[in-house]
Amino acid sequence: MNIILIGMPASGKSTAGVLLAKTLGYGYIDTDLLIQSNERALLHEIIAEKGAEEFLRIEEDALSRLWAERCVIATGGSAVYGERAMRHLKKLGTIVYLQLPEAEIERRLKNIVLRGVVMRRQGETVADLYAERVPLYEAYADVTVACEGLSLEETVAKIADACGARRQTEKTGQFTFKDT
Repeated sequence: MNIILIGMPASGKSTAGVLLAKTLGYGYIDTDLLIQSNERALLHEIIAEKGAEEFLRIEEDALSRLWAERCVIATGGSAVYGERAMRHLKKLGTIVYLQLPEAEIERRLKNIVLRGVVMRRQGETVADLYAERVPLYEAYADVTVACEGLSLEETVAKIADACGARRQTEKTGQFTFKDT
């Protein structure tokens, strides 16, 4: 079983994901890092050079080809725009939405451009993104974990409990891309 983390940028997917993988003995995949490696550029460079819509196509393609076993998969905040990718991820494991209030996301997001956050419309704000994405996160989630006021360790424990995950003593996770 895989655990796939979705949520707004700065919701803690990558940070909690690494600790969750260590706690469970799972492999760890950060799909933003996979995209950066495949494209040989940082997220914000890809978005600036190719545009938001092309970035979303690249992201959906990468997620749709991912294969993993016993891994924690931290997705980018925009992963939920790719319906094909989300259907594929749902087949791979349990999708967990890390939920935080908009005000906390605003507080955590320091430099939205350098983080590589996809803004699809001119003048779009974090509040606009939040309003647009939250219904998608809620629709795709198998489990929602409310993270407000939780420490990192409490968040990880809550995710593991919600997924019924236990530490694996077998070999750790494996992942690759499959040809389409």
